[in-house]
Amino acid sequence: MAVVATQAAAAGDLVTADPDTPVEYTGTLSVLTKFGAQHLSPFFRDVAEEYQKLHPEVSFELIQETDDSVKGKTKTLVATNSMPDIFFSWTGTWGKNFVRGNRAVDLTDVVGEGTEWGKTFSPAALDAFAWNGRNFGVPLYLDAKFMGYNKRIFAELGIDTPETFEELLAACDTIAETGMTPISFGNKKAWPAVHYAGQLLVYNVPVATLEKDFDPETAEFNDPGYVTALSQFSELQERCMTDAPNGLSYEAAVQAFSDERSAMYYQEILEFDKSASDETTLKPKDFGYFILPAPEDAKGDTRAIEGAPEGYMVSASSDQIPLAIDFLKFLTSQEAGKVISASPYGQPSAVIGGADPEAMNANVVAGMADIDAASYLMPWLDTVNHPRVAAAWLAGLQALVGGSKSAEEVVTSVRETAEAVSG
Repeated sequence: MAVVATQAAAAGDLVTADPDTPVEYTGTLSVLTKFGAQHLSPFFRDVAEEYQKLHPEVSFELIQETDDSVKGKTKTLVATNSMPDIFFSWTGTWGKNFVRGNRAVDLTDVVGEGTEWGKTFSPAALDAFAWNGRNFGVPLYLDAKFMGYNKRIFAELGIDTPETFEELLAACDTIAETGMTPISFGNKKAWPAVHYAGQLLVYNVPVATLEKDFDPETAEFNDPGYVTALSQFSELQERCMTDAPNGLSYEAAVQAFSDERSAMYYQEILEFDKSASDETTLKPKDFGYFILPAPEDAKGDTRAIEGAPEGYMVSASSDQIPLAIDFLKFLTSQEAGKVISASPYGQPSAVIGGADPEAMNANVVAGMADIDAASYLMPWLDTVNHPRVAAAWLAGLQALVGGSKSAEEVVTSVRETAEAVSG
């Protein structure tokens, strides 16, 4: 395995990885993960144990957080200047903030385009962690949103897989007539609504406009597709979703689908294995999925999918940077990729050849093909935008779901927040 080191820099300056410095295999590596859920937590523990077998003088401090808790934990660690050696990051503005504050190591000379390590990743996944042509993150897996559905219930009701947004609404009406909830939806944490909105926005607003509006310096939020998309989301909620979703947890919505108390549930591909298993009422043979379909008159990109790769950065304040990068190489090997892609994790590896279809959930394999075929991956609105704009989206969409704001009012609040940030 190649040795890696870092160029020393004063506190607050950019720290750049140097591929020529040898690794010292001693000391403790602290790692902040987003694998705190019970079914995910063994992955990092197992990889760390395998690494320790090769390097017995290395120990690990794993800080395992969940999708809900990792944001708060990260903000606390940043505020106290106690970032771990390796930390989880989303793409977009979330990751850019670490780059802008010189808190992440510049890994370009180690994992950038043309390097031996860089060549092992899906190019799109690797590029998602690049800012201004420099690489600051390492993608671990690909992620995207799909509508999971109960194939048995659809068959019993004579419902075909919806190919348009209008057909999805009609399917909901048929399901609702039986007394079953068509789509379970828990929005207590606010971010689940963001995922629906993101998919509908990319269908209704041109990608170039969306990307311009991601930056407060160029944002206008005046395309009529914004209001159209949020109005569609409101109609979807009214005709398809759980009553009072702001009072229901995301986990409860998952459980309702797995217990066959709902016919559909909008989920990340990494949740396929959790939604239907031998232990759940919904069995794997009855689980299906489809991309949330586009409206018939969509004016945006109808081949785009809501999603983004997720990965890890190295802290610029770490005194174990060469060792941290070496562990990330181990973490992103083809062997580790085949483990994370298979059950019970079901998280598609960002490493080329880092998946064994024979050992994977067939729906995950098919979902990976859909991600590869997508024309664009629509980033999560709460991570791609400036933090204050992201907060406006979260609060506004939760108010839309709760009925206290209209689609127009939500877009106005987001636009005004972007103007305040840029001013």
